[in-house]
Amino acid sequence: QVQLMESGGGTVKAGDSLKLSCTPYGDASRYSMGWFRQSPGKEREAVASISTRSEYTYYSESVKERFTISRDVMRNALYLQMNRLTPEDTAMYYCATGPASLSSRLLNPSEVYSWGQGTQVTVSS
Repeated sequence: QVQLMESGGGTVKAGDSLKLSCTPYGDASRYSMGWFRQSPGKEREAVASISTRSEYTYYSESVKERFTISRDVMRNALYLQMNRLTPEDTAMYYCATGPASLSSRLLNPSEVYSWGQGTQVTVSS
């Protein structure tokens, strides 16, 4: 299992931007990867996913056109650029690894191989 560590969370105002990073400890290049988020009282939801060689990216409807997922294979890192943040984006954000065979859809929580411990994003109005 590849261990994951997220960073970059914080408290910002509505309309601001944040960039989250995820550092895998181990080689994550063979896995698809994704970002999830969870707010208190809500289920963990997929936000964005990316295939092993970054040829495919997928987004939830709520973040499409505002968030961008990317990965740097050389640095073995995963990123989530979040623009035009709203209070509804407030959540704990987690990165995850998944199957290399991820097809044209978001990574499902039930198929995640490993999770990070999360980084909190709080957006004030």
